[in-house]
Amino acid sequence: MNVQQAKPPFKAVNFAPVVVDRIDHADGSILLRSRAALPAYDPSLAALFRRAVEKAPSQLYLAERAGEDWRKITYEDARTIVDAIASALLERGLSAARPVVILSGNGIDHGLLTLACEHAGIPVAPISVAYSLQSADLAKIRYITELLNPGLVYAADTGPFAKALGIAGANAEIVASKNSANLENVTLFDQLAQTKPSATLEKAIGAITKDTIAKFLFTSGSTNLPKAVVSTHGMLTANQEMIVSCWPYLEENPLVLCDWLPWNHTFGGSFCFNLAQRLAGTMYIDGGKPAPGLAEITVKNITEVSPTTYFNVPAGYSAILPHLEKDEQFAKKFFSRLQMIFYAGASLPKDLWERLENLAIKATGARVPMTTAWGTTETSPLSLMQHFYADGPGVIGVPCLGVETKLVPSGNKLEIRVRGPNVTRHGYWKREDQTKANFDEDGFYKSGDAVRFADPNDPNKGLIFDGRLAEDFKLTSGTWVQVGTLRVALIAACSPVVQDMVICGEGRDHIGVLCWLNAAGAAKVAGVEPSSPLAELSRHPKVLEHVGQALKKWNAGQSGLSTKVARAILLPDAPSIDANEITDKGYINQRAALERRAAEIERLFAKSPDGAVIVAI
Repeated sequence: MNVQQAKPPFKAVNFAPVVVDRIDHADGSILLRSRAALPAYDPSLAALFRRAVEKAPSQLYLAERAGEDWRKITYEDARTIVDAIASALLERGLSAARPVVILSGNGIDHGLLTLACEHAGIPVAPISVAYSLQSADLAKIRYITELLNPGLVYAADTGPFAKALGIAGANAEIVASKNSANLENVTLFDQLAQTKPSATLEKAIGAITKDTIAKFLFTSGSTNLPKAVVSTHGMLTANQEMIVSCWPYLEENPLVLCDWLPWNHTFGGSFCFNLAQRLAGTMYIDGGKPAPGLAEITVKNITEVSPTTYFNVPAGYSAILPHLEKDEQFAKKFFSRLQMIFYAGASLPKDLWERLENLAIKATGARVPMTTAWGTTETSPLSLMQHFYADGPGVIGVPCLGVETKLVPSGNKLEIRVRGPNVTRHGYWKREDQTKANFDEDGFYKSGDAVRFADPNDPNKGLIFDGRLAEDFKLTSGTWVQVGTLRVALIAACSPVVQDMVICGEGRDHIGVLCWLNAAGAAKVAGVEPSSPLAELSRHPKVLEHVGQALKKWNAGQSGLSTKVARAILLPDAPSIDANEITDKGYINQRAALERRAAEIERLFAKSPDGAVIVAI
């Protein structure tokens, strides 16, 4: 008789108690909320930042790579620059009607300009770098420019952004830290930073309320046109209090982050960027990302920094795991003072969870708690938080303090809707139609996500993500295919070759999948260089065989057509941001990908599949 060996204990972390009330209504809906009340929170992001300055003026705040060294700035030095730039912005008469737009990615100057806007009460709109640098037609830059009518546009360097600046800056002042393109009429960032702070600034800060617009954050759904979510100061500061209320351990030791998550997304730009200030912590800006050749930058940075809490998306963990597994010194640095691992943006496949857990045990002798949360750009983003130990992925948490969660029957699923101080009251900028459509009669935000109880008899055990309502479909047999849960399971089954996939088969007899490759994992299986092109890897016999065998093994353990995969195609390219197939943080838009990949889908279900189609049944 085999006895399963007990796992080592978790590293001790101070989580807040979970006490959730459940109220069942006659219409079948269920209301969940924390029994504890949300503590008072800062009236503005300016107040949040200034409190950090008062608490730890000489503490290192932001750092970014400058060659082999780091450019660093403390809280008190940042305050001086922020006050100067905020005064300069006020002199220009900027407002919600003429906001500040930021085209370039994460950086110290980007962060200081964001803070300056928040001090001046002027909305800032950070835009995906891909819209400027990876787009062929710059259509989204044109749309955003028309929607926002910016009064000032910033880029770290005019060189790479020259074309985008020609559109976004056509009727706005252009500010840059470096003008390598030698554009005319460009204001250098250092000029703004030399402005003498005025009494007008303190008056402007005093006028900011919880309902003042802080940011326009763009999110894309199933269409190609992004929506500008109106994020207020109160939404974002309330969310920070929710985070710290769930994770009291964060206030016990100085926070050190090493973070690449893009600031134009709510995860990186609202959750992580503001958390450093809430805790007077340090953020090392990681220039790496989960992409070939860039994961190595993350590895180098983490080796020098050793974060205390680590935030990433599943694609990011997938990118650094091979390095952690082959480099013992890197693993020791990563886990040396790590208190918690957090993932969001997508579900973490079980095999990634287990690999991270095994590495933590090997490096420290204990399991490092792994947690997640749920939310959207419209909810700042946090609404649910997992603030308890978990033995595996799946549970996305319980309602945060101050958040009311309503579960509404939708077919055979429960849609999650939320209401609270973290939820946008203004909806989408200049899109009253979309705003009205996304809120119900009681003011709850309709997320379109489905959830289910981890334990129907105990709401304190949390909720499990159950897919996007709009993504699930029926086969011709009338059987529903649960896309969200199936996708995560299949990625794990095909590890380490598949990075992500699209589940196909609506109105068909069986399921097919289109797979994007994990370049590093596919190259390892093929026995070739990691830099090998995706097109070559997608045709490599060993890669095709690996996925084929993985799917056959998966199918052998399934009993019905709703989970068995008949065919697969390995895509020769990466998901397209122009076609809205993927976001900067790696979330796949199932509907947009299905529309763009119509030709591949027809190949999947052809009567006589070609040689590149993997047949698993």
